[in-house]
Amino acid sequence: MTHDAISAIELLAEHTDFSKQTLKKIMKKGAVWLTQGQSTRRIRRASKTLSIGQTLHLYYDAKIIQESDLSALLIADEGDYSVWFKPSGMLSQGSKYGDHSTIYRWAETHLTPQRNAFLVHRLDRATSGLILIAHSKKAAASLSQLFSLRDIYKYYKALVEGIPDSPISINEPLNNKKAITKILSTTILPDRKHSLLDIQLLTGRKHQIRQHLHFINHAIVGDRLYGTANKDTINLCLTAYKIHFISPFDQQKKYYELGKEYYAYTA
Repeated sequence: MTHDAISAIELLAEHTDFSKQTLKKIMKKGAVWLTQGQSTRRIRRASKTLSIGQTLHLYYDAKIIQESDLSALLIADEGDYSVWFKPSGMLSQGSKYGDHSTIYRWAETHLTPQRNAFLVHRLDRATSGLILIAHSKKAAASLSQLFSLRDIYKYYKALVEGIPDSPISINEPLNNKKAITKILSTTILPDRKHSLLDIQLLTGRKHQIRQHLHFINHAIVGDRLYGTANKDTINLCLTAYKIHFISPFDQQKKYYELGKEYYAYTA
């Protein structure tokens, strides 16, 4: 920029056709970024004063900006991190076009006292369940290390087509990387055409459980990517319902589990 001491909202108003009210909304939703030197970060404050040498970026996608905010549920606030129930449809991670509908942004704006939020693992948008959010870079690094060492144990409930054998371990590589999914138990539904699985995820590949269950011909009910579901069917019936680990902050065993009402799936 060639202006000095101009506010972000004023500069954006000069170079776009958006009203200041609309620009404030766009900024709040995380679609405006500021570059200074090698650093680029989101800015949300319309009154942010800029200086020569800085570059402002606006990434606008009407569909993303208009997305409704879904509500997450706080399960536990542990100070260094918090545990949330992410509903199906809520994003884990945002993009340059916005982050207002993500779980970490929800955590930032709904915790008391308010804190920064850092994502340390992800759930698919369609998957519901427990997710950890760190509240400092140091905490994020500590939790990320636990995930990389596979010292955080994650369990899922999935409603699937058919009745797979259990216990079994699915070891099919995904994208040429090791992937292990264990089906611990199978509960047959009254229709005898579907079953509820208790699953342990030993590795964390993209769409791992969904792909592995499709591989053994027992797709998850509501899976529009790997199963037979379409936009008119129910949401993906996959929930991360249990997680436990030794906390790197107090060395105590932490155990979080959702009640059955969170995965009371029916076919």
